[in-house]
Amino acid sequence: MASFVIEGGHRLNGEIYPQGAKNEALQVICACLLTESTVTINNVPNIADVNNLIELMHQIGVEITYTKKKTYTFCARNIRHEYFDTEDYYKKSSSLRGSIMLLGPLLARLGYAIAPKPGGDKIGRRRLDTHFEGMRKLGANFTYDEVKQLYRIESKKLHGCYMLLDEASVTGTANILMSAVLADGVTTIYNAACEPYIQQLCKMLNSMGAKIEGIGSNLLTITGVDSLKACEHTILPDMIEVGSFIGMAAMTASDITIKNVSMQNLGLIPDSFRKLGIRLECIGDDIHIPAQEHFSIDSYIDGSIMTIADAPWPGLTPDLLSVLLVVATKAKGSVLIHQKMFESRLFFVDKLIDMGAKIILCDPHRATIIGLGDEFRLRASNMSSPDIRAGIALLIAALGAEGTSTINNIEQIDRGYENIDERLNALGAKITRK
Repeated sequence: MASFVIEGGHRLNGEIYPQGAKNEALQVICACLLTESTVTINNVPNIADVNNLIELMHQIGVEITYTKKKTYTFCARNIRHEYFDTEDYYKKSSSLRGSIMLLGPLLARLGYAIAPKPGGDKIGRRRLDTHFEGMRKLGANFTYDEVKQLYRIESKKLHGCYMLLDEASVTGTANILMSAVLADGVTTIYNAACEPYIQQLCKMLNSMGAKIEGIGSNLLTITGVDSLKACEHTILPDMIEVGSFIGMAAMTASDITIKNVSMQNLGLIPDSFRKLGIRLECIGDDIHIPAQEHFSIDSYIDGSIMTIADAPWPGLTPDLLSVLLVVATKAKGSVLIHQKMFESRLFFVDKLIDMGAKIILCDPHRATIIGLGDEFRLRASNMSSPDIRAGIALLIAALGAEGTSTINNIEQIDRGYENIDERLNALGAKITRK
């Protein structure tokens, strides 16, 4: 188990470029299974979750070429049907949450798919009902082997229909979309997720010959086609990494410029940090965070305590609440962080409390942070990363703390952040990987 040793208290300075979006990469790579033609994807992040998916695609029989930095080609001409019922496939796909998005394209292309219960972050219940109910409505049959914990789904032919999703699941919407593009007739998905990741997937599928209307809304209409063709697609910058860098700058009173952030796809992220008193300057497609020693949390117009909560897009992404929570410990004032989607994501706050933070964990979904401003600074600690987003939040806390901290289980951070220690050290951080 690898560790980071972080010497806190160093200011960062300079420019940093966000990696390609992890969540988008997992979707569009799976979409390559929908065609026998070659698909080129640019700006692919070099992170563990994406690399593991690429390796799994290779084992499935996809021809993969690394053509230049961050660019891959995928050709799923010869899929190894026999591989799906092997222990190797079960092991590799069960360790990767993103493998669940293989189901949609495999069902559409082959008429069947097998998936072990997927792994990923332990952040609470992450049900898959939306995925399977959508595919059932398209005409697929679904079974679950409780002994082997295997999902099996099959259909001789999928048929378009109207469906109202029970939740605006991003991965559920992606899976249903990838099933529907090759189905007979017209599929209408209401209460669809409309995050930039889904918009990008829709644009990529349309460039392959799919017919998807309503992109960017929660009502998608898909007219099925017989086949899809080759395309070239470029992944957006990772909005979660952009928000993480804003948090690092605030926590360390640093002067940082984040380059090429795709401002129009950040939604409420900049304004959410502004609610904590962070100054941001949007210059073209860059964000400049000037060095700021002091900042205070806003309150509502009537003087009541500020609440920051996640919500489906265009609401605030839940993946950044951990970062916002850490930054609030340095601010002056109080804020309620309400994590609506996952009931275990706030449990990492006990580690921040050990570092001296004034936090009340109200219940599994809500935490109140009492920021002491200039009167307070986190103290160093030894801790372990429970998941990707809590891991980066703890790294941000350690960067702003007094003394030297150790974070264990950094494989979790590596799943979502590309060479984060090297990139931050280039800005003046003191992080050693052991």
